[in-house]
Amino acid sequence: MSLLSVAEAQARLFAAAPRVGIETRPLASAAGRWLAAPLVARRDQPGADLSAMDGYALRFAELPGPFKVIGESAAGRPFAGTVGAGEAVRIFTGAVMPAGADTVLVQEEARRDGARLWLEGEGPGTQGRHVRRRGQDFAHGQELLPAGARLTPAAIGLAAAAGHGALPVHRPVRVAIAATGDELVPPGAPVSAGQLPEANGAMLAALIADLPADIVPLGILPDRLEALTAAFAAADADILVTIGGASVGDHDLVRPAIEAAGGAIDFWRIAMRPGKPLLAGRLGAGMVLGLPGNPASAFVTATLFLRPLIAAMAGAADPLPRRRRVRLAAPLPANDAREDYLRGWWQGDGVVAAPKQDSALLATLARATCLIVRPPHAPAAAIGDSAEILDIA
Repeated sequence: MSLLSVAEAQARLFAAAPRVGIETRPLASAAGRWLAAPLVARRDQPGADLSAMDGYALRFAELPGPFKVIGESAAGRPFAGTVGAGEAVRIFTGAVMPAGADTVLVQEEARRDGARLWLEGEGPGTQGRHVRRRGQDFAHGQELLPAGARLTPAAIGLAAAAGHGALPVHRPVRVAIAATGDELVPPGAPVSAGQLPEANGAMLAALIADLPADIVPLGILPDRLEALTAAFAAADADILVTIGGASVGDHDLVRPAIEAAGGAIDFWRIAMRPGKPLLAGRLGAGMVLGLPGNPASAFVTATLFLRPLIAAMAGAADPLPRRRRVRLAAPLPANDAREDYLRGWWQGDGVVAAPKQDSALLATLARATCLIVRPPHAPAAAIGDSAEILDIA
């Protein structure tokens, strides 16, 4: 059986993934979600011509003055009258420009004696200087963000300024996480010979903690087909994540258990390292993602498939992690037919791959700050060559 490339597997995963439902959330609880509809401005920003500086609102054509100061305009307390010939209004940053004025003379370039005012300095230079025009940031009816955009802190501020108190977003994705293996014990429990602490469940929960996901922990499941089938069939989740048991050993029962529970496998085995035994499919109305049991394999496949799958189902227009090119601070050997994701870290102004890449090594993974991506059949790389990385810390 030929192995799928990472890109092909991701495309097939997203094509099969349904979007979760839509709900309206107040801005305070919408951060981190993806918009289910475009964000459209309900008002102009700013809503009037405003001063960008502390100074005096006046007519540019009448500079250098003198002017008579006839009042004041402060933020939230605009001047009610009109600026006439030879007149000026004291104005503060963010205040509405009074009718009749077209320019702000900053206070550092003004001389005032009582109600009389003159230019003292170079002056504003052009008509309209130091004025923020109505609608300069955005106008009523303008689309500010498309559907599928993530609501970052700045986007939340934009929505508030645009007149919104709540937004339509996709609800959190329910993610059930099940570790499989008779050798596993809960974290913190005594460990006897032949046993291992179950570390992947906590690691994956932490890995997706910044995403709109509700985690349903299924705990540690034994290597028995009947127990796995019952647990998978009962899982109430948008994504069932299994850890371990997806390879080809006698005790790798995840695939037959998914099928026995009524699910269907879409693909299995990816041309990547670590993470080759990854599987994906459907179970009921939800998705199934079977991750390998070795920690680095589980982490890398979750980074490339689980996190993007959650984002895609939660409405993200662009769910894939961002890659960037950086300088190598150490050489890398030529690669074989699989796409490599080397755990690495920064050294000076470049990145280096960890000397040991065994997928069971958690200490190496915990130290890593990036995954260095090596395409299939990549030639040997020297110090100073560039490589793509995915930041993971």
